Amino acid sequence: MVNFSILISSSEVSGPGGLFDIDATLPLVAIQFVILMVILNALLYSPLLTIIEERKEYILSKLAKASEILSQANELTAQYEQELNSVRKEAQLEITNSQNIHKEILDIELNISQKYIDNLLETI
Repeated sequence: MVNFSILISSSEVSGPGGLFDIDATLPLVAIQFVILMVILNALLYSPLLTIIEERKEYILSKLAKASEILSQANELTAQYEQELNSVRKEAQLEITNSQNIHKEILDIELNISQKYIDNLLETI
């Protein structure tokens, strides 16, 4: 590999200013830079910025739609939970009623059996 310090030290500066001499080339370089920026803006930056803006609008619309769907899902969840709670209460009420009915039937059968046993004991 070539040692760059040797190359720099061996190069001789000819004329005043050396490497950073400001003359007529500076305005020419500035004009070339401005022309390059105009061309790049027309060919590269403008289409790229429009694509980025379209993508941004697409993402925002999808986020809005997702937010709307999420709110609908939350509403449905709340509605289903409310319906589930009411059905559970109805089921619990049915169970309680059924238990009461069975208890009454058992009490009646127990009374009948007790009367039968009492009658048998009286006859004995």
